Amino acid sequence: MFKKYQYLALAALCAASLAGCDKAGSFFGADKKEASFVERIEHTKDDGSVSMLLPDFAQLVQSEGPAVVNIQAAPAPRTQNGSGNAETDSNPLADSDPFYEFFKRLVPNMPEIPQEESDDGGLNFGSGFIISKDGYILTNTHVVAGMGSIKVLLNDKREYTAKLIGSDVQSDVALLKIDATEDLPVVKIGNPKDLKPGEWVAAIGAPFGFDNSVTAGIVSAKGRSLPNESYTPFIQTDVAINPGNSGGPLFNLKGQVVGINSQIYSRSGGFMGISFAIPIDVAMNVAEQLKNTGKVQRGQLGVIIQEVSYGLAQSFGLDKAGGALIAKVLPGSPAERAGLQAGDIVLSLNGEEIRSSGDLPVMVGAITPGKEVSLGVWRKGEEITVKVKLGNAAEHTGASSKTDEAPYTEQQSGTFSVESAGITLQTHTDSSGGHLVVVRVSDAAERAGLRRGDEILAVGQVPVNDEDGFRKAMDKAGKNVPLLVMRRGNTLFIALTLQ
Repeated sequence: MFKKYQYLALAALCAASLAGCDKAGSFFGADKKEASFVERIEHTKDDGSVSMLLPDFAQLVQSEGPAVVNIQAAPAPRTQNGSGNAETDSNPLADSDPFYEFFKRLVPNMPEIPQEESDDGGLNFGSGFIISKDGYILTNTHVVAGMGSIKVLLNDKREYTAKLIGSDVQSDVALLKIDATEDLPVVKIGNPKDLKPGEWVAAIGAPFGFDNSVTAGIVSAKGRSLPNESYTPFIQTDVAINPGNSGGPLFNLKGQVVGINSQIYSRSGGFMGISFAIPIDVAMNVAEQLKNTGKVQRGQLGVIIQEVSYGLAQSFGLDKAGGALIAKVLPGSPAERAGLQAGDIVLSLNGEEIRSSGDLPVMVGAITPGKEVSLGVWRKGEEITVKVKLGNAAEHTGASSKTDEAPYTEQQSGTFSVESAGITLQTHTDSSGGHLVVVRVSDAAERAGLRRGDEILAVGQVPVNDEDGFRKAMDKAGKNVPLLVMRRGNTLFIALTLQ
């Protein structure tokens, strides 16, 4: 009986003491109050499970919902012809087509072909949220890009015309501004680094135009890298997100915004259990730059990187897989000027650990171009420090690989095999020197993933271009050998494990 009252007392204590400290420190002067919308009883039962009450999303929505807005973006007006009417042309051919006039003469009184038009007149529907009392709003770039007018609808039915302050395609973040005569409700900004997989989160938005819709779920994973999204470590959730949710906030259970709902993974066009949000710290960094300068600048190293697998970690002498492996240093880049090399593994930036290769471009991109950073680099079995002055990503888009892909005007010098590696190589010689091209693989080389036609550039960080150099480098490399390979114009490291 005594234990029963103990647990009840503990539950009451938890419910009364779960007010936290708001770390937001708003970029735009948001309030710093905070509430908690979950009660936890951290008592472990005999079977090892933990009792927990479900989140109270009703209170979260009541408290934070007023700062979420519905966005309607309309396209620019159509151009007018000489008679003052919007231009329409029933001729299905382009006016540059040689049969355009022929078609026009052949069917001069042809009735207009009805054009497919959506009921919404081409409007883009999305969501957003207010980050300052003077009317700054965050949303997605793809909601407002190319639109002529933007209307913002508040929770209390007030409507405003918004001005686009700026947008950033790479991060998919746009900053709007409305002019309101009264103070506006404002969201609280959280720290997405505190999020953990399995933690409850909620989204408020306007899916398919149904405003003030609430959905909830958990954080599935953090730091997701998506194709063509190098600068954003997405938060993956199973929160139901559909068209119209784009640009809306993702809340944690403290009522703080931790992300902007941006994308879904779907084969049907609708929600399939996987959605992605832009971390709010990334979005606020972009918003601050858009507000101050109207554009976004990102630092750049000028390297091509790849993930460090367990096999590559062993071949380079690392205790565990981690960091970003440099597969190529771009000519004329800050990395080249600083002395970085292919085969270097970047383990940290300014003392912050790089857990996976996707962390490096995100961390570098968040730093202002021109600043010097300190990289912890693993090179030839030891960690060194390399100082790099970052370039501007907008000015350096990467060196062309035409020299890598240039056709050989070569002479073939014969083939040789390295039985222990299961590899047969052919030596080619041209004006640039020797080249070792794979012609046959088996055993260890086949298991490693080497392919016929691959060109071996280096063993570890030792360049090789002939049989003698390759054999000597292999003898010194040991049982776990990192090979730098060129494949279809791209360079990558492959871990070769010898028996």
